[in-house]
Amino acid sequence: MSVLRRAKTWEISESEGSDSESSQTVTVTTLPSSPTKSEARQTSALSPPRPDGRGTPSPARKRRTKEEIEADRQTARERKEARERQRAARAREKEERRQEQRRRREAAENLKSLRPENCLKCLTVCVDPALLQQDGSDILLDTLVAFEWKFSIESQPLPRSITWTRDLPQGDDGKGSVEEEQVVLVLDLTDFMDMVVSVKKMLDSEGEEVGSFLSPLLECLNRDAKKVVTLLVTDSQPDYRTDACGVHLLDETIQSKLGMEDLEIEEVLVYLQLSKNISLVFLDGWQEVTNHVCAVTKALSKRPFKLLTERAELPFCVDGSWASGVRVERDGSGLIGVWSKQIQQLNRVSPAVASTVTAAYPSPQLLLQAYQSLGSEADRKGLLAGLLVKSGGKERRIGPEISARVYRSLTAQNPQLVLD
Repeated sequence: MSVLRRAKTWEISESEGSDSESSQTVTVTTLPSSPTKSEARQTSALSPPRPDGRGTPSPARKRRTKEEIEADRQTARERKEARERQRAARAREKEERRQEQRRRREAAENLKSLRPENCLKCLTVCVDPALLQQDGSDILLDTLVAFEWKFSIESQPLPRSITWTRDLPQGDDGKGSVEEEQVVLVLDLTDFMDMVVSVKKMLDSEGEEVGSFLSPLLECLNRDAKKVVTLLVTDSQPDYRTDACGVHLLDETIQSKLGMEDLEIEEVLVYLQLSKNISLVFLDGWQEVTNHVCAVTKALSKRPFKLLTERAELPFCVDGSWASGVRVERDGSGLIGVWSKQIQQLNRVSPAVASTVTAAYPSPQLLLQAYQSLGSEADRKGLLAGLLVKSGGKERRIGPEISARVYRSLTAQNPQLVLD
C-alpha cells in the first residue's frame, strides 16, 4: 500500500509603489516529507503481517486441561460452600443470642411478676353474695376498695365462703386464672352449733352425712382434697374461751345450748382439724373477719416468690458478698477461704469463729489428723472448745457446743444426722 503526497504550490506576488518596477512572482513548492516515527508505528500496526513471517511474534497462550478446569471449579465451589457455612453459622449464633436474650428478658419479667407487690395485683377476692346479707359485711368491701384490691361478688360452690383466684400470665398453661387452695367459710354461732351437732351425729352413725352446712363442705373437700378450709365463727357477743394450748373451747353457755360435754366437743373439733383439714377460728365481728381475709390475701401474694426461693439447690446460701464463693488459684491460694466458708455454713458460727479455727488448723486434713491423734471421743469433741475468739475488742472461747458440732460435721457417717 503506497502513500501519495501531493506537492502544494503557492504563488506570491509583490508589488512596489513605483510604476517602474515590474511585478515579481515567486513559486514555492513543498515536497513530500518522510513519515514520522509515530506515523510509522501506526502504519506498521495497521499493516497486515508479512508473508515471509518476519516481525515480533505474539506470546503463545497456554491451554488448560479439563482436569485443571474441573479443579478450579471445585475450588470455587468449596470456597462458596465455606462462605455459606460461615454465613449460616453467624446467622445461627445471632439467632441463639437473640433467643437467649428473649429468655432472659422473659425470666426477669416472670421473676418481677412473682414479687408480692406485683403478685397482689393478680389476686381476686371472690365473695359469696350470701355474706353481704349479714350486718357488718360492708367493712370487708370498704377495706378491699381502700386497698385497691380486685374483688368480685359471685356465687361460690360452698355457700357463705370467700375464695381467691390468681390471674396467670398470657400463654401460661393456656388458662386465664387459677383458683387458690384457701377457702374461708364464715358462719355465725348458731350455724356453727348446727354443724357441730351434725358432725357428732355423723360420727355416732358411722359416716352418715347430715346437716345443711356439713354436707356441702364435705362434698367440696371430696371433689378437691387439696382445699384448705378455715371456719370463721363470728358472734356479736362472743361467749367462747381459749385455753393455754391454743385450742378453742366453747363456753358453758354454748355447751348448754349444744347439750354436749367438753370431751364430745373436743372430739368434733379434732375430727374437723385432723380428718378433714378444717381449721377453726373464733372471731369477734366482721372487723376481725376482714383482718383475717386481708392476712390470707397478703400471704397468698407472697407464696409464689417463697416457692421459687425454696426450689433453689442451696436454699441455705443467702445473698451477699460471698454468695458466689471464693476464688481458688492454680497455686492453691484461696483454699483457706473455702475452708473458712465451709465452717461458716454451720448454724451459729460467725466469721470470727471460723477464722480462729482456720488459723489453728489451716486445712480440714490437719484437723482430721488432730482428731485421730486423740484417744477418747470426749477429747475429740472438745478439741476446739478452748480456742480464743477475738471479736470487737473482746475475747471469748469457742465453747464445747460449736466444737462438738464441727467434729460431727467432719466425722459423721450418717447423712441424715442433725448436727444441732
